[in-house]
Amino acid sequence: MKNPKPRQFESERWLLPIALTLLALSLAACNSVPPTNVHQPMTARPAARTETLAANGSIFQSGNARTLFEDRRARYVGDTMTITIAETTSASTKSNTKVNRATSISAKAGTIIGLPGKSLQGMELGASGANSLDGKGEAAANNVFTGTITVTVIEVLPNGNLLVSGEKQVAIGFGQEYIRLSGVVNPFFINSANSISSSQVADARIEYKESGAISEAQVMGWLSRFFLSFLPF
Repeated sequence: MKNPKPRQFESERWLLPIALTLLALSLAACNSVPPTNVHQPMTARPAARTETLAANGSIFQSGNARTLFEDRRARYVGDTMTITIAETTSASTKSNTKVNRATSISAKAGTIIGLPGKSLQGMELGASGANSLDGKGEAAANNVFTGTITVTVIEVLPNGNLLVSGEKQVAIGFGQEYIRLSGVVNPFFINSANSISSSQVADARIEYKESGAISEAQVMGWLSRFFLSFLPF
C-alpha cells in the first residue's frame, strides 16, 4: 500500500500560492483609490512656450506669455483656479392615496309555476364585497457640501470656455479623504481673485469619498452581496 502523504503535500503546495494571491488582492483592495466619475485627466501640463527674446527697452516684449496689463485669471491649459464649493440641496415629497369600493348583490327565487326547479322556490342569495386602500408615503433629503479646491484647466473649448478638473487628498490617521471636482467654466464668471463658485460651474461633477477602516466597515462584504443578489426574500 502506497503512502498518501506525498499527494497530500502536493495539494498543500498548490493551495499556498492561491492563498497568497487572495491575500494580496484583499490588501490591494483595502488600499485602492475609490473610483471617480470626474473628467480625466485631473491635471494637465501647460503647453511649451516660446523662448523670451532679449529685452530691447520697450514695455511690450515679444514672446511673453502674459502682457503687462493682463490679469492672472485662468485661461490656458495648465492654469489653475480656485473653486468655492457651496452646494446645498433640499428635496421632499409627500403622497397620500385612499380608495374605497363596496359592492353588493342579492337574488330571490319567487313562485315557479309549470317549470322544473320548484325545489329552488323561496331561496334567497346575497353577496357583498368591500375593498379599501389607504397608502401614505413621505421622503426628505438635505445635503450640504462646503469647501474650496484648486483645479487645473485641462482643455480650452472652441467657444472659450474652460474644462477644469482637480483632486484634493487628505490623509488623517489610517484613513484618506478624496475631494474631486470637474466641469465647464465660463471665463466671464471668474472674479479678480481667480476663483468662482461651484454653482456657476456647468456639468459639475463633485465627489467626496474616503478610504480606510471606517469606510470599509460601512460596506457590505462581497460574499454577502453575492448571496443577497440571489435570495428571493
